[in-house]
Amino acid sequence: MNRRQIALLLLIIAILAALPVVIKSDSTINLAVYVLLYVSLASSWNILGGFSGQTNLGHAAFFGAGTLATRFLWLSGWNLFPSLLAGGLLAVALALLVGIPAFRLRGVYFAIGTLALSQILYITVGNTFSMISSIPAQDLAVYQLAPRYYLFLGVALLTTGTGYVLVNSRLGLGIMAVREEEDAAESLGVSALKHKLLALSVSAFFGGLTGGAFAFYHVGYYPQLPFGIEWTFDSMMMAYIGGVGTIVGPIIGAVFFVILRELLALKLAEMHLIVFGTLFILVVLFLPGGFVGVWEKTRKALARR
Repeated sequence: MNRRQIALLLLIIAILAALPVVIKSDSTINLAVYVLLYVSLASSWNILGGFSGQTNLGHAAFFGAGTLATRFLWLSGWNLFPSLLAGGLLAVALALLVGIPAFRLRGVYFAIGTLALSQILYITVGNTFSMISSIPAQDLAVYQLAPRYYLFLGVALLTTGTGYVLVNSRLGLGIMAVREEEDAAESLGVSALKHKLLALSVSAFFGGLTGGAFAFYHVGYYPQLPFGIEWTFDSMMMAYIGGVGTIVGPIIGAVFFVILRELLALKLAEMHLIVFGTLFILVVLFLPGGFVGVWEKTRKALARR
């Protein structure tokens, strides 16, 4: 990153940090919270699906595991940050449970395994914890939105920052080499299994961490909710719309997704799933590079003139 990019990044972070101080509208802060939530979720999915090229159809399992563990420990009296860490580590454990055997095989076994894991957890949690999980009255009395916002801001910065450091490291080069051609990477001494498991662990950890922030943010919800398939689909869609395999792509995709969803919710609430599903298909077919890919092609075309 050059100095101009660093200055722009610091300015954006400063604006985001000042948002709850400058804006007093809870609805606007809640909207910003959801943007940061989806930035974290899409960026964590992108670490595995974008950088290593492994299709993860069960990211909701990692998100939900982090939510469940953090909520249970936090409401049991644990400090918030150890609860968040435990949620992230539980997500990693579940990811490795599927990844270690699935990555030893080629093909769609990992995608099927992650999808099966998320559906098993969705049904199991729904049957085991059928009541709404609500925070106690004494915590509800002192509930404040600003600390939740700053937690999501920290998770989003940590997730995207880790993705940037990883992709520009030697390990990141190995991960992307496996994505491009696994056999060629193996012939050069790059362990495909090791690098795929590393990408999976990092992706799952930040997915679980995002789930933990979700658990701290919501006053009440059904424990089954974070395990829904829509969390996986939305994460994947935002990464592809913005630009899969890039750092800024999931950020752009998340902002676009939240704003468009809010507009559709006001006018076409029953149509937003159809609209996003159609949009995702069109992006995959005609704009595989997403918005970032369109920008790069436009910039290169203008530079040649």
